Amino acid sequence: MSEVKQFCTFYVDQGLYGVEVLKVQEVIQFHETTEIPLADPVIRGLMNLRGSIVSSIDLRRRFGLAPRQNGVEPTNVVTQSGSGLVSFEVDRIGDVVEVTEAHFEPVPGTLDGEIRRMIEGVYKLEGELLLILNIERVLDLAVAA
Repeated sequence: MSEVKQFCTFYVDQGLYGVEVLKVQEVIQFHETTEIPLADPVIRGLMNLRGSIVSSIDLRRRFGLAPRQNGVEPTNVVTQSGSGLVSFEVDRIGDVVEVTEAHFEPVPGTLDGEIRRMIEGVYKLEGELLLILNIERVLDLAVAA
């Protein structure tokens, strides 16, 4: 029997992405950040989340997509990385989905550029693909520069 995994899913542009539920601390509505001078443009800033300082990464910028429309606030998916808590700004939250390893596929050849390196693989769902993010690779901004 295949192992069942749960993923917290969210949308960035038209893509459905996921992070293992065990790595997600919480999902919150848009939270104001304090800008960090001279930081990489994908870093939106720092937020104070109940006393914890959390870096916020704009996944649209990280994936090289067009900016979010004015007046549209993102949702924050707060995850645990090797270096602490980090928030991903996403367009909207999806569901928690359960998938089996039998449905796991390698990264499709149609994904190009930097985003390909940040995806661990995909799961085929009904009508769409769930792209699984590798949190540590998303945070590795030195490679993107």
